[in-house]
Amino acid sequence: MGTPLTVEDWRRAARRTLPRFVFDYVDGAAEDECSLRANRSAFDELEWVPRVLRDVSDIDATVTVFGRRWAAPMATAPTGLNGLVRPGGDIALARAARDAGVPFILSTASNDRLEAVREAAPDAELWLQLYVMQASGTTEQLLDRARAANCGALVLTVDVPVSGLRERDLRNGFRVPFRMSPRLLLDLLRHPGWALRQGLAGQPQFVNLVQNPGQPMSPAAQAALLKRVMDPSLDWQWLANLRRRWQGPLLLKGVLHHADARHAVEHGVDGLIVSNHGGRQLDGAIAPLRALPAVLDAVGGRLPVLLDSGVRRGGDIAKALALGASAVLLGRPLLYGLAAAGEDGAGAVLSQLADELHRVMVLLGAPDLPALRQASLQPVSAGRIPMTSALPGGSPAAAPALLHQ
Repeated sequence: MGTPLTVEDWRRAARRTLPRFVFDYVDGAAEDECSLRANRSAFDELEWVPRVLRDVSDIDATVTVFGRRWAAPMATAPTGLNGLVRPGGDIALARAARDAGVPFILSTASNDRLEAVREAAPDAELWLQLYVMQASGTTEQLLDRARAANCGALVLTVDVPVSGLRERDLRNGFRVPFRMSPRLLLDLLRHPGWALRQGLAGQPQFVNLVQNPGQPMSPAAQAALLKRVMDPSLDWQWLANLRRRWQGPLLLKGVLHHADARHAVEHGVDGLIVSNHGGRQLDGAIAPLRALPAVLDAVGGRLPVLLDSGVRRGGDIAKALALGASAVLLGRPLLYGLAAAGEDGAGAVLSQLADELHRVMVLLGAPDLPALRQASLQPVSAGRIPMTSALPGGSPAAAPALLHQ
């Protein structure tokens, strides 16, 4: 096998590397996985109308968010159980993001301690994602440690009042710690590299649930985090309290409705991440790319709006930015790279997507992100003019207006 050239290549490599129950945990989504497919098709429904004879000898894809310059308009999405994909996965992703000049967002469900990630990548742009679990007591200690680790932002995930019904996981009997069975043993024998690494490292733990290393971890809290049993009483008043407790940039992840976007602005939130959790929560939820225009209209440019779910190409990043997103987050693509080749694989995915974005900008005649946001982008159906469509006198009907001129 040659070097993977695309995210799909990395996905196939990850499938060969990981046992089925791990690959399905990474790759799967809720119920019939309709939202998972819609997240991709939303990008395919838009097509470019490129401009020519533009000076594209110097391409600048950098973006500034919260006063920090990113080398590319992308960051890592917070993903849990990265240590199951590859031991030390959180640290590997943080280093890959640092080397790419983009932020790394550490999940509450991570398997490397926040302090260890900071020590391994001291110059990384490190953010913390927060899950709020009922009566777990983790929120305050995580906020304190995030301040001490100089985290650049806090990301509150708000679309998990209950875990989505992830049927691949149920069929595979997915659980951590996992228990040996004849089926699992056969799967491990087929993936000896993964089995050896995990055997040496031990089964991953949710080590950030406790404030101090070596402190006993509550089995109930770990089970609740694995099953995404979050505090269902979370509301706008709770957010107002968090706003008072966290002085740095605060983002909400999981916003899809324009009214929620307006409420977020009113409550002093600094940024939004338009996301349906990669299709892993509510199956049938609107694709983030389709929700993006209404959210942007609601916030009126008062704060940065990022997007995740379904991004697989540099052209997808360009489409999100052309519609008005400030940047995108990458989840599964980086995990595919991490599974197949560790830190180098995740870094290769970031590099390939950045190269693809650069090429798309050149071909569009857009030398920088402001120009990209003015690029001509239209629904695929808008360019399909029936042969019988004509104006009086036999002249062809005018093409529908583009989303961006």
